[in-house]
Amino acid sequence: MALSRRTLLAAAAGTALAGCAPTPGAPPTRSPTTRPPTASPPSSAPPLLPSSPAPSASEPPSAAPSPTPSPSAEASSAAASPPASAPATTLPTRAAVTARYADAAPTTWGLDVPGVLTTLPGAARAVALTFDACGGSGGSGYDAALIDTLRAHAVPATLFLNARWIDANPEVFENLAADPLFEIANHGTAHRPLSVTGRSAYGIAGTRDPGEVYDEVAGNLAKLTALLGRPPRFFRSGTAHYDDVATRIAADLGQRIAGFSTNADGGATLPAAQVQQELADAEPGGIVIAHMNRPASGTARGVAAALPALLAAGRTFTRLSDAFR
Repeated sequence: MALSRRTLLAAAAGTALAGCAPTPGAPPTRSPTTRPPTASPPSSAPPLLPSSPAPSASEPPSAAPSPTPSPSAEASSAAASPPASAPATTLPTRAAVTARYADAAPTTWGLDVPGVLTTLPGAARAVALTFDACGGSGGSGYDAALIDTLRAHAVPATLFLNARWIDANPEVFENLAADPLFEIANHGTAHRPLSVTGRSAYGIAGTRDPGEVYDEVAGNLAKLTALLGRPPRFFRSGTAHYDDVATRIAADLGQRIAGFSTNADGGATLPAAQVQQELADAEPGGIVIAHMNRPASGTARGVAAALPALLAAGRTFTRLSDAFR
């Protein structure tokens, strides 16, 4: 039975998102989000380029030379890579964020809250494939077969990389960052749910206050900015759970939060046949989440089985930055 977004939204919460959880578990479920009428969407902010590295909660950002792009076949649905530089703008400091949100009380919590993008804008017909690499106890493996399949079919994707996964795979990171088929995005510093009250998801403890939210977002933001030569535009937290105050802090740091409409691999727990079916059922304009840090899972085989038929039927794919301009 396919775990479509509709099914996941109606299911009960509590199972582990195994692609990112400390230990494998059952496929994740979507829990209904309580959204009181008084909840207001987070403020937005344009993409920002830090003028100096932001502090990290537990792992200081490591600088490295910016990778030099190498020629690569780019899908017709993917536009040219965004500029490597942007006008420098100073990010708010940790102290400023802590002071601004010291008394802010969240009104929503979950997978689909104000400020989280779950579908592409307008009448988009493409599908955005996104793959998380969680790192640490969530797994620092590399699913080379998955990436090889995407390259073989010239299918673009957005790759959400955690700071710990980058540290464990520096050469792989440089190879991926140099390929214009892929967009590198921020999957957090320590892979924590994003909360100002310590809310947890799938057994993973969340950030406990605005300062820790800042550290989780800004730590890996600074690392990726140093490595890429430009800030990543998109962020996804560990477990993809947020409260609405945390999403406002992420926006202040120039990050757009990517949720999802289709969970293709159930946290890297689903067999290949079910991954194939989830991808086949993904609707145009949707954002698909899967994982690239568990090579023993069924993700790569399911994607490899699904793509030929989808492409033959005229389905197109896009990076998030090419859909959200």
